Amino acid sequence: MILLMKKLLALLFSLFFLSSLSVFADDISDFEIEGISIGDSLLDYMTEDEILKEIERTKDYYSYLNEPNKYAEVYLRKNFLTFSSVSLMIKNNLINEYLTNKNEEYTILSIYGTIDYEEDFDSCIVKRDEILEVVSKMFPDAQKTAVILAHSLDPSGDSTSDIVTLNLTSGAEIHIDCIDFEESFRNKNNFTEGISFGILSQETADWN
Repeated sequence: MILLMKKLLALLFSLFFLSSLSVFADDISDFEIEGISIGDSLLDYMTEDEILKEIERTKDYYSYLNEPNKYAEVYLRKNFLTFSSVSLMIKNNLINEYLTNKNEEYTILSIYGTIDYEEDFDSCIVKRDEILEVVSKMFPDAQKTAVILAHSLDPSGDSTSDIVTLNLTSGAEIHIDCIDFEESFRNKNNFTEGISFGILSQETADWN
């Protein structure tokens, strides 16, 4: 049943969420983004050397948090069916040396997929709301919150995140955001902008 649900959800993502849905999910692990689920081992998708290089590259991404290096973000480099890019959150093994089991070290705790909408924020919002409608049907008991914030990566305050969060009864969260970077900042850092769709375990949801 879980495998069938995962296949159905993966198909939904490949159709950009435009299909209606009659299946209700109870567990965040029922989701797949590009075939990847919460609880998978990152070693199934990357080598350990690749993972460690990514941890080093992204080590300052969450410097604004109280425990910025508790977890590490790793970007998976490949051509995806639906999303422009996919990033994954794991425990930061550089500070969790007591972990000895490889699969435990590299367990995926959050998954983010992005769809580019550069210089087209209005279309991003339209698509974001279509996605939200579908996902809300999957988790009808989720508490929904919406907020617009200055993006944490841009110190000027001119970049924004229009964020909708679904807080699930399990403690996990789903984030569906539209990110609008200030153009010169985006070009300087070679960033993309658009939809960010994230599924977060309770562990990493509490960290954020």
